[in-house]
Amino acid sequence: MMIKETSLRRDPDLRGELAFLARGCDFVLPSRFKKRLKSFQQTQIQNKPEKKPGTPLPPPATSPSSPQPLSPVPHVNNVVNAPLSINIPRFYFPEGLPDTCSNHEQTLSRIETAFMDIEDQKADIYEMGKIAKVCGCPLYWKAPMFRAAGGEKTGFVTSQSFVAMWRKLLNNHHDDASKFICLLAKPNCSSLEQEDFIPLLQDVVDTHPGLTFLKDAPEFHSRYITTVIQRIFYTVNRSWSGKITSTEIRKSNFLQTLALLEEEEDINQITDYFSYEHFYVIYCKFWELDTDHDLYISQADLSRYNDQASSNRIIERIFSGAVTRGKTIQKEGRMSYADFVWFLISEEDKRNPTSIEYWFRCMDVDGDGILSMYELEYFYEEQCERMEAMGIEPLPFHDLLCQMLDLVKPAVDGKITLRDLKRCRMAHIFYDTFFNLEKYLDHEQRDPFAVQKDVENDGPEPSDWDRFAAEEYETLVAEESAQAQFQEGFEDYETDEPASPSEFGNKGSKILSASLPEKCGKLQSVDEE
Repeated sequence: MMIKETSLRRDPDLRGELAFLARGCDFVLPSRFKKRLKSFQQTQIQNKPEKKPGTPLPPPATSPSSPQPLSPVPHVNNVVNAPLSINIPRFYFPEGLPDTCSNHEQTLSRIETAFMDIEDQKADIYEMGKIAKVCGCPLYWKAPMFRAAGGEKTGFVTSQSFVAMWRKLLNNHHDDASKFICLLAKPNCSSLEQEDFIPLLQDVVDTHPGLTFLKDAPEFHSRYITTVIQRIFYTVNRSWSGKITSTEIRKSNFLQTLALLEEEEDINQITDYFSYEHFYVIYCKFWELDTDHDLYISQADLSRYNDQASSNRIIERIFSGAVTRGKTIQKEGRMSYADFVWFLISEEDKRNPTSIEYWFRCMDVDGDGILSMYELEYFYEEQCERMEAMGIEPLPFHDLLCQMLDLVKPAVDGKITLRDLKRCRMAHIFYDTFFNLEKYLDHEQRDPFAVQKDVENDGPEPSDWDRFAAEEYETLVAEESAQAQFQEGFEDYETDEPASPSEFGNKGSKILSASLPEKCGKLQSVDEE
């Protein structure tokens, strides 16, 4: 029996039957195909409802000369009768889930009314704060809004230009993360780079009540901004791409922390990203190592950190470019202040997810994503040499390896992956064992039950970095107070070097002014060239 080609395409029941026939088979014999097709057609004719009187009956199906019993056909009509194109509702919204209940025109009307209360309906960056609140945004969105509406070119924003910009934003971006990136990013860009944050953070420095003392030390604005930007990327940019996406913003607490700046006058209470005390500790640590004060440190300088606690081999891996960006380190063997921020946080808080990734990249010498036993032995050799020089008998590598494997419990014997280290929640002990002798000895002398208690404690305790920064800040302020008393009565002299941290360390004390050459007054952008 001849079957038109179109009938195979249009009859969903027939297509479903043929699909059932071929399911689980690599091929279908032609004879079996013909028999099943004829049986199916006969079944369809028998199940067809009777025609009304007057309508011609369809021609009877041709029966084979030797009728054979029909093979049992599973009842698949309930499954096959579904429409060919299923209407699946949309589930991916890269610009946020649209809110059908929101009334954009009402919001735009309130914005126009707010501009009418401003002289000439032209808002500068300070008056933009009122507009930001009318838009339902945090106060410190005002600088990105000002720039997005063209205020940077003219010094003010008109009602027409802002309403046009905000209308377009409301129509295309539906949640805070998407709106924030649209306001801050370069035109036609869907992610944020480091320099995109500079106007926002400069506005924070200029207007936040907790940073008013920095007005007398403008040379430190860029250093504070650089520190905050590196901390943002350290925490938010989980892909290590150097570009923050809206998805990463949604998964982080950055927008919530930015909104807190409006409510908290003491910026040191906001330990995430913006704390001045944390910046002060980081910069002081860098200042101690940067002996020539050119805002770069060498491999030898970094090895002096914390009385040479870190091994030379791990420092070599840092300077190899495993965890740093830019050409400065590879070409000149120097680390910028921006890279030092990442190093210090990773060194003092090895429980942090980014820190675990940081040190894994350093220890993964061959870059295969696995810490082999050879790589572990390579780093432990220097630890043994240093312990022998101190008169301490080191643990044989085989015994230490058994301890570390019991600690991490890798999924594959003899191969430690990044997933294994994050899952075991003891990565800080693992890393210190192989490249930080001082902390390794501290772990060895500590009560093992106390270590287990730390692992089981899921309470909202401060992080290792928060504890370190708080302790170091108190120590540094105490040292500076003693030094200030010692130098009391002496006159202040001008210097051609960058101002030392002691001149702006204590936020409650008067900041001394120091002449500063223009070439040293700022860091190189927010990253190395």
